[in-house]
Amino acid sequence: MNSRRLLGGIFMICSVAILGCDHYSGKPVAGADAVRPDEVKNFDKLYTQNCSACHGADGQHGPAIALANPEYQAIVSDDTMRNVIANGEQGTLMPAFAKSAGGMLTDEQVNVLVSGMRSRWKKSGTLDGADAPPYTADKPGDIARGQQDFVTYCSKCHTTGVQKQGPKQATSVTDGSYLALISDQSLRAIIIAGRPDLGHPDWRNALPGHPMSDQDVTDVVAWIASQRQQTPGQPYPERQ
Repeated sequence: MNSRRLLGGIFMICSVAILGCDHYSGKPVAGADAVRPDEVKNFDKLYTQNCSACHGADGQHGPAIALANPEYQAIVSDDTMRNVIANGEQGTLMPAFAKSAGGMLTDEQVNVLVSGMRSRWKKSGTLDGADAPPYTADKPGDIARGQQDFVTYCSKCHTTGVQKQGPKQATSVTDGSYLALISDQSLRAIIIAGRPDLGHPDWRNALPGHPMSDQDVTDVVAWIASQRQQTPGQPYPERQ
């Protein structure tokens, strides 16, 4: 009896060892081949790895502009999106992602991101025939008029100092740290397209019934930009 138990135990140990070799001896498992980073062509994976930290997991609710905003997708061109992704945006924390500009993505991967954002977040009829201000300004802004327009269109929510109390009040857009991290172009895009994920209206609804003109937007951006500090966050004492 003891001999049979001993032989049975040896048989079981050998069987487990043999069967286990298929899983633990380094034998390749189907579908387990590693994919090189520059061979990833899946939009979800590329977006999660490169964009979601700033623009939000679903293209919104992030610290940077909401890419899932149909208004934004309606005013920005494919070429502009491709250029910003590839080469970054000066004056912001948006880095260059293309290998040609020091990043990690191939041109094909950049194109995957652009086409994926367009197919998911661009919706036909978003502007409903409205004549939206162009994405980029083609003329200089007037700072004095911009201050007046800011009071008219923006001061209901935004302040020029500390944050007010109340659910409808937003933080100051002239805060030195904020202006140090955002470009004039980003300010313009937000004013035109809004931030629906944050309750920020677009250019048509900042003052209901009175949409902002191209010049209004340009002037407001000029005034906000004029509030930038040379050394934000560094209150050096004045020299005597």
